[in-house]
Amino acid sequence: MTGEKFCQSCAMPLTEEAHFGTNADGTKNEEYCIYCYKDGAFTSDVTMEEMIEICVPHVLQAGVYPDENGARAAMREYFPKLKRWQKN
Repeated sequence: MTGEKFCQSCAMPLTEEAHFGTNADGTKNEEYCIYCYKDGAFTSDVTMEEMIEICVPHVLQAGVYPDENGARAAMREYFPKLKRWQKN
């Protein structure tokens, strides 16, 4: 789907405004979800690998991947492309 937005920390689809995180001034942040970004800061200080482990149960429950190993492999490939995890 062209133009679909994903959280740049956990890759959650941002399909509605209620999913957007918030900036320090209370405005919506369209790059990060409400679970990863609140009041202008990340909600947890985790590594990319820790974020993947947090996400595995959620994507399995949603039926995105058939098994844990497939989910981890796909996220290890995709997450480095997300803004939060890009190496400068």
